[in-house]
Amino acid sequence: MYFETDPKAPFAGDDAAAVVLKFLSPDDLKTLDEATQAWAKANGFSGKGGEVCLVPDGNGAAVRVLAGLGKEPHPLGLGGLAKKLPAGTYTLPDDAPDAAHLAFAMGAYRFQRYRKAEDEQPRLAGNVDTRTQRLVEMVYMARDLINIPANDMGPGALEEAFRRLGAEHGAEVCVTTGDALIDSFPMVHAVGRASSDAPRVLDMVWGKADAPRVTLVGKGVTFDTGGLNIKPGSSMALMKKDMGGAANVMALAHAIMSAKLNVRLRVIVGAVENAISGNAFRPGDILQSRKGITVEIGNTDAEGRLVLGDCLALADEEAPHLLIDMATLTGAARVALGPEVMPFYTDDDTFADALSAKATEEADPLWRMPLWPGYRSMLDSQVADVNHISSGAFAGSVTAALFLQKFVEKAGTWAHFDIFGWVPKAKPHAPVGGEAQAIRALYAFLEQRHG
Repeated sequence: MYFETDPKAPFAGDDAAAVVLKFLSPDDLKTLDEATQAWAKANGFSGKGGEVCLVPDGNGAAVRVLAGLGKEPHPLGLGGLAKKLPAGTYTLPDDAPDAAHLAFAMGAYRFQRYRKAEDEQPRLAGNVDTRTQRLVEMVYMARDLINIPANDMGPGALEEAFRRLGAEHGAEVCVTTGDALIDSFPMVHAVGRASSDAPRVLDMVWGKADAPRVTLVGKGVTFDTGGLNIKPGSSMALMKKDMGGAANVMALAHAIMSAKLNVRLRVIVGAVENAISGNAFRPGDILQSRKGITVEIGNTDAEGRLVLGDCLALADEEAPHLLIDMATLTGAARVALGPEVMPFYTDDDTFADALSAKATEEADPLWRMPLWPGYRSMLDSQVADVNHISSGAFAGSVTAALFLQKFVEKAGTWAHFDIFGWVPKAKPHAPVGGEAQAIRALYAFLEQRHG
């Protein structure tokens, strides 16, 4: 699998001349020698999170760097070092936080496909363990795929990236495209048929046939105009990220296959562009589905759940032990939890508890939301088996999950993740742009269970 952004660039290997980093909380300042304390004070360094102070030798060359942790350090807060340190090579002390390498690499990410490369960046010396490098690759892949705009990442280009991923790991890849979808994936076809870049279902299988079956399903809407219920310009500006679910499951799959976890992995992506033309699907249309459920269209801007419905039906047919779907599905999820905490839905309490624990350990925040059965009536239709949206403004993320649940019957455990896939305001470990969300927690869960 190719990367737009080199996941090995933040690391320099062995370098005897590397400048030593020293991490300090505000209370640790008094442990420094008097001269260093005076230098830190003169440079406004107090140990707050994100602060950096270079300590020179007698010739003015930096011999070590003081890095502030703050009183309550964020596990990934050290990612800010990649932005604040001058170009050069640095080494972590033995007491560095466990996530320091990962945080630094996440903060070092730069998407530069369409602009002149920035000046040389700081790098960390020393050996990086295989797991950390794998996590960095996973994060970079998800970010890269989301950051590429729709003119270079339409359904066809997403298929190419999917095939490259499969080829790297020796997986079997099958693709159904265009009018071939009409009988087998009618809702995917309906959503994508208005685009000049044909809709398609991407299907990958890897691993031993008798291993536990884990299936990942991703929403791959490479651009969403809203269809005939067209979005206003302000809502359309970031719609290149509407394939964030596909990007994240592909990145998670890369980590799973790289680690050779003991699973029979399947990855299914519905790759479409929700465009507008004379043959676009309409509000009020009634669509057939792979599951056999008839679906009344309430709004063409709620297209992702239609794509997922057909893909989930396919995934469910072989009764996977674990079925995960990921999608940038609803604005209601962002209203509820904002851009940093990702809601997920499942009726498996054991899975939910274990995943939530991993989310805390990995600083990959998740929050379980209810599959509240009392809201199923919000999806009632007078002319079809179900309407794909509710008629009101309440519980939009919940009702979307309840709609998807109708397409899952046989899976041992099913979980739906309504992710954002984007960082709207830069953080120490994440620049503005596409983001890997929930997959570090999911990888840690799968690694523990199937490693």
